[in-house]
Amino acid sequence: MTALPMLVPEPGLPAAVTIYEVGPRDGLQNEKEVVPLEVKAEFVRRLVAAGLPVVEATSFVHPRWVPQLADAAELMTELGEAGRDLPVLVPNERGLDRALELGLRHVAVFASATETFATKNLNRSYDDQFAMFEPTITRALDAGLDVRGYLSMCFGDPWEGAVPLDAVVTAGRRLLDLGVGQLSLGDTIGTGTAGHVTALVQAFVDAGVGVDRLALHFHDTYGQALSNVQAGLRAGVTTFDASAGGLGGCPYAKSATGNLATEDVVWLLTGLGIDHGVDLDAVVATSVWMAGHLDRPSPSAVVRALSSR
Repeated sequence: MTALPMLVPEPGLPAAVTIYEVGPRDGLQNEKEVVPLEVKAEFVRRLVAAGLPVVEATSFVHPRWVPQLADAAELMTELGEAGRDLPVLVPNERGLDRALELGLRHVAVFASATETFATKNLNRSYDDQFAMFEPTITRALDAGLDVRGYLSMCFGDPWEGAVPLDAVVTAGRRLLDLGVGQLSLGDTIGTGTAGHVTALVQAFVDAGVGVDRLALHFHDTYGQALSNVQAGLRAGVTTFDASAGGLGGCPYAKSATGNLATEDVVWLLTGLGIDHGVDLDAVVATSVWMAGHLDRPSPSAVVRALSSR
């Protein structure tokens, strides 16, 4: 039986939280050695079986940019009917075409709050990225798909430095106005701190964006991810992106190391008495299993602690 934290609720926090699992996509995209298709499929199945309510499976990005995800169509076919309910990233209309051909129901687009990263990540200018997304989002909505919007560099950019709150809000509002249902604010290089999280969420609320439309995506580069989750909870956010075992980062920003580990978030939420519906034992076992395939230990503190017991 897994050790569990002592239950000590904090008044005023949400009663329930959705963990948006990004391990199979964001977690694996940086791996230099290609992970076999059958391992990826089993990874997804294990995460779903562990009770994670959303598991982002892959991205229909061009293989030249992210070779690890070149088998996206094959993976979604392998997952069968169950895979149709798993979200995938679509960078443009060509990616959307592939998702529609497979009958998928949930897609996401990935934008930047800064000019430099838009150029490096999307090969588009800041304004051109929104022009590219407009027909993709419109067509997806017309086809009855749910569309999520990721916004990167919300808490700092390795080339441009600090990113003003109003610039992030402006970029986020542009995605929301195009029709995305949920906006995930990314701390791509992990430089955000708790006060920064509080201020950014409040800036969106002040701009008329309901906190229920927001999700938060943290990297633990500077060890701030769980502190930032706590700040997000206090601000009323109820969706947090996380990656099983802390896998992943961003292939276009070298300082964007490890995603927030799913197990670490589950431990925090459990201690606060916040419902998340995730089987911690099962996720830890899955991360240990995947670490074996990747031939290195998981960076998650909770995985290390529980797997050594």
